[in-house]
Formats: sequence, C-alpha cells, structure tokens
Amino acid sequence: MVNKELSPQQLAKLKQHTYSCTNCSLFDPFMQVWWCWLVQQFPLNIAPNLITVIGLLVNVLTSLLMVYFSPYADQEVPRWACLLCCLGLFIYQSLDAIDGKQARRTNSQSPLGELFDHGCDSLSTLFVSVSVCCAVQLGKRPYWLFCQCMMAVTLFYCAHWQTYVSGKLRFGRVDVTEAQFGVMLILLISTLCGSSFWSYQLLEVLGVQFSVVDVYLAAGCLHVAQLLYCHVPVVLCEGVGKNGSSVAGTSVLSPMVPLLYFIVPALMVAWKSSDAIFLSNPLLYMFTFGLVAARVSNRLVVAHMTKHEMAYTDSSMLGPAALLLNQFFNSPVPEHWLLWLVFFYVTFDLLRYVRNVCMEICVFLNIELFRIPGPGAGGNSNGSAAPAKHDVRAKGRGRPV
Repeated sequence: MVNKELSPQQLAKLKQHTYSCTNCSLFDPFMQVWWCWLVQQFPLNIAPNLITVIGLLVNVLTSLLMVYFSPYADQEVPRWACLLCCLGLFIYQSLDAIDGKQARRTNSQSPLGELFDHGCDSLSTLFVSVSVCCAVQLGKRPYWLFCQCMMAVTLFYCAHWQTYVSGKLRFGRVDVTEAQFGVMLILLISTLCGSSFWSYQLLEVLGVQFSVVDVYLAAGCLHVAQLLYCHVPVVLCEGVGKNGSSVAGTSVLSPMVPLLYFIVPALMVAWKSSDAIFLSNPLLYMFTFGLVAARVSNRLVVAHMTKHEMAYTDSSMLGPAALLLNQFFNSPVPEHWLLWLVFFYVTFDLLRYVRNVCMEICVFLNIELFRIPGPGAGGNSNGSAAPAKHDVRAKGRGRPV
C-alpha cells in the first residue's frame, strides 16, 4: 500500500491552481527569439515533461563528469569537460525554457507541468553549483564551497518562499537566466585558460593574497545580496492571505522552520565532526544536504500550488538526524560510512516522493507524465499555439533561482 503524499483537498486545490509570474529579466527578451525558434523544431507528439527531463539528464551527466575528474573540487578539470558542462547547461536552459511553449503548442498544459518543472530545477540548482565549484577549484577553499552550495539551494527555496507568500513567482532584472550565463562564462574561461586560471594571484593587500577566484566570489556575494534584497520585502509585506498571511493562510515566516531544518544540521555536522567529514569529502557532503534541500523545496512548491500548510518535518529529515545522533553518541558508526548511507537514503527518499506526487496527480487529472495521448496531440497541425484555458507554463519561464 503506497502512502498518499497529497490529500483529496490538496488535489482539488491543485486542479484550480493557475500559474502567476512577473518577469523583468535583462536577457530573457533576447533569448525568446532562440527559444521560439527551437520549440518549433520539436514534433507535436513530444511531451513537455519529456523535454524537461531530457534537459535535466544532460545537465546532471555533464556536471557529474566534472565531479569525476575533480572529486574534491580541488584538481584540474580537462578543458573539454568544462566545455561539455557549459554546453550541458545551455541545453538545459533552452529545453527548460521551451517546455511551457511546447505545452501550449500541444494544448497539454496542466499543474503537473509546473510542478515537474520546478522539481527538475531544484536538482539542477544543486548540480550546477557543484560543477562550477569544480571548474574554479573551490575545493581549495572548502568553507567557501560550503557557502556557495548552501546559498544556491537556499536562494531557490527563498524564491518559492516568496511565491508561497505572495502567490506570484517573480524574476528580477538579474535573475536565473543571467546567473546561468554567468556560470557558462566561468565554464568557458576554464575551457580556454584551464581551471588553474582561477588560482592566479592578482594582488596583495596588507599581506593577504587575492586571486581571480576572489573576484568570482565577490560577484557571487553581490548577486546573493541583490536577490535577498528582492525576496525579503515580499515575504514580510506582501502576503495575499487573510491579515497578510500566506496563500494557505499560514504565517509568512512558517517556511523558515523547514529551511533551518536542513541548514542547521549541515553546519553542526560539519563543525562537530571528529573525522572532518565535510573537509574529507566536501562534494558528497554537499550532494547529501543539497538533496535534502531539494526535497524540502519540492514540498514548498506543492504547498503553494495546493494552498496547503507546509508540514515542518518529513522523512527527509531522518538523514541529517542520523548524522547528528551518531555524533552525539561519539560516532559508533564511522561517519564516512554513515554519510554514504544517508546520501543513498535521501536520494531514494527524494525520488520516491517525486514519483508518488507525480503519479497521484496523473491519476487525479487523468493525464500521462511523459506522453501526450490522442492523435494530433491536441495541437494545430501547423505547430501554432493552441488556445488554452490556463497555460501554467507558457506565460513565463517557470523557473526560480
């Protein structure tokens, strides 16, 4: 008997959900020309979700290639691997941008499409963050690696936090598209100059050496500050529920609890580890806690789309809890072994949750996840846009940071 992830009330609310988005991105208007041409090259029998997952697989595989050559993010990565990773990110960006357009062409839009899109984005955020750490050899500064990866998944969560509060996904002037092109530029520089380029010393100030990677880190900190400056006022002041509450009528600060549930254990386990569990295997550590963050972010997306209160805890928290308890009892289980076990557990737990949610929605809406049933796929024979009652992905890119 499979445990139900969504209640009948949540499924009913999900069916009523409509996508709302504002976008003032600098790059998106220029990229629309490419995306509109690209979507016309796809047959009408290709499901939008299939386009999304193909892009994700390409992105994940090229990112894992970087991890293969630099398992601790401190070694030189072959230039061709950096180039492939750059191409993989561009392919993901393009396919992720056209899945909504394909949904409109084929008249196959549904709330599942938006949810599936955001679920793939939560994973892509983690893998892109890790790949760029490998490209700039950030493993030589492991605490900065920790900050970058945690800030990436936290910003993704915060983007959906403000959506949960305001009911509207917002893209700023410098947002996801611009950040992705920034990562592509970094990967191209590593392709042309090699990963060692980022260790090149620029100047010395008061006895402190500054290298090229410090410029990258400074730019990243400015981008994070800019995004937080945009998100925080929305969370605090723009709740659309009763008395300024969230879309579910809950406190606008309630999503902070699940956020702290993966940030605090990540800090504590790394800090208190007697075996230096983070320093000895930083990428495995970040993948483990990044997958927990992806699981929690997906629950937040579901809570927003179903206008439902977000539970403070779930099964994904058992992994970090196991690491904390092991340390509390003086590590009766070797921490490295336990980290691998927790990694496999949180991976399985995330995949199980995503599968169950998708299958429940497919059954409820009588649709298929990766196939468009029926002749002609519901679209026009010339490939033009079919009219849609509510296109949950065609109105915008549907991708938060």
